Amino acid sequence: MKLDLQKFYQACNPSKTLAVENAEDQQYYIDFASVRGGRIIEELRDNITFFSPDEPTCELFTGHIGCGKSTELLRLKAELEQAGFHVVYFESSQDLEMSDVDIGDILLAIARRVAESLDSLEKQLKIPEPKGLRKIIEGAAKLVQVEIEWSAEFTLGIGKITAKVKNSPELRNKLREYLGPRTKSILDVINEELIESATDKLKQHNKKGLVVIVDNLDRLDISQKPWGRPQPEYIFVDRGEQLRQLKCHVVYTIPLSLRFSNDIERLTQRFMVDPKVLPMVPAQQRNGFICEEGMYLLKQMVLARAFPYVPETERLNLISQIFDQPQTFERLCLVSGGHVRELLRLLYDWIKKQRKLPLEREILESVVRYRCNQMALAITDDEWELLRQVAKNHRVNGDEGYRSLIHSRFVYEYCDRNGFWFGINPMLAEAPGLKL
Repeated sequence: MKLDLQKFYQACNPSKTLAVENAEDQQYYIDFASVRGGRIIEELRDNITFFSPDEPTCELFTGHIGCGKSTELLRLKAELEQAGFHVVYFESSQDLEMSDVDIGDILLAIARRVAESLDSLEKQLKIPEPKGLRKIIEGAAKLVQVEIEWSAEFTLGIGKITAKVKNSPELRNKLREYLGPRTKSILDVINEELIESATDKLKQHNKKGLVVIVDNLDRLDISQKPWGRPQPEYIFVDRGEQLRQLKCHVVYTIPLSLRFSNDIERLTQRFMVDPKVLPMVPAQQRNGFICEEGMYLLKQMVLARAFPYVPETERLNLISQIFDQPQTFERLCLVSGGHVRELLRLLYDWIKKQRKLPLEREILESVVRYRCNQMALAITDDEWELLRQVAKNHRVNGDEGYRSLIHSRFVYEYCDRNGFWFGINPMLAEAPGLKL
């Protein structure tokens, strides 16, 4: 079987999120649960479908940006739908300016996406018009000078408002002054006019309930609010009680940095759950030896994109069609650190640079050097010292410096039978600053 380089390149696009309900994406999906410390998505699913199908639940999900959370959440969506739930999944970054978010912004985005999802079911469900929410939206539209026509779906009105304020700090502030004192009213009308009404109708039509999955809130900037509070702590700790008051099942992604915050106990008390963490895929163990199972799965992720119709057991025999030697493939997996998007990005850039098969080790090394140099430019002397400590001890703490390293993906988090451990991004392992 001859490999089509163009199709292989397109299949390795690191910006594409796999949706496992699609047959084309399903053939690329690799289940890494066995090397990630547990079957996290199954836990999230069972908490809803088995342990609390009729009572609202609120879950927190986190991990490094690019480690595969969105793919796993879309798998959760598909499995919940198979179990009979109506699921609303959306990427909050499409509605919100992630450097400047407030609780009202999130609630408005949820209202819009839930209503939008229900629009397609409106004739079947016959949900009454949300008059209280309409009144709040009309006031917001007037404030930010957006014209809306209520003869159309009111979700278009919310969409116009969020689109306009996303790009204007001044309008965001005006909107917050309006929404802030009305937060309880907004929660009440969303619950009564949208969520509870929709849930009752859904159950009448043999659905088991409503689930909202709010993705990309893990991308909130860790910048401080004007009064000095870090944005993630403000949203999920200070205002977390309001986020969990929605009367349906909700899954929020949260910034990984919150796990190392001094407020982590308050966070778990607010939500009554511990955040579920999706670690990296280990290509190496904490002792430095190769993790055979992790390496095998990372290779299968690449081979599935090259030969999706070839049985898994036969793909390893086709490595020579892609790489000049098996050791080159090993090097790609190791230097990625098991960060699935980073691995695909390296491969994507490599293919684009070489433009022919088999892919050569020399070109990979040039791509790696470039990425290493780019990352090293942003690292301070103090951070190099912290990186050396992580390389030696495989630990981090709540120090602000360590949180910055994790947020910047200079340090990766893994999980084995002994618990969580940390390693530096292998791309930096050969950087001069680390060896001094």
